[in-house]
Amino acid sequence: MDKDELQKKLSPEQYRILVEKGTEAPFTGALLHEKRNGDYLCAACGQVVFKSDTKFDSGSGWPSFNNPINKQAVILNEDNSLGMKRVEVTCANCGSHLGHVFEDAPDQPTGMRYCINSASLNFKDK
Repeated sequence: MDKDELQKKLSPEQYRILVEKGTEAPFTGALLHEKRNGDYLCAACGQVVFKSDTKFDSGSGWPSFNNPINKQAVILNEDNSLGMKRVEVTCANCGSHLGHVFEDAPDQPTGMRYCINSASLNFKDK
């Protein structure tokens, strides 16, 4: 899907995050407190990227997951923007920016915190 199609499909906030690699303000995302059982899909292409059983409250202000649905669902890219060394998480299907991953979740089975923007996701209740 090209940028013009995405601009028509997505809200301005979603476009800013998914295409322009923006970030939503902490504690403002619609999915931050989502507790239902279901799947989290890339808002741009609809690919399932996370499942509810891997979501946890990290206190960071963004939905956090300890693992993607599988290793092929996301691509991890080095991100040295804003003077920080981080690892960006993108959708493997369409390349949209989802958020970042950090190795700072010791109370989680993987130790990983996939810190994902609510606006980059759609939730499908099971």
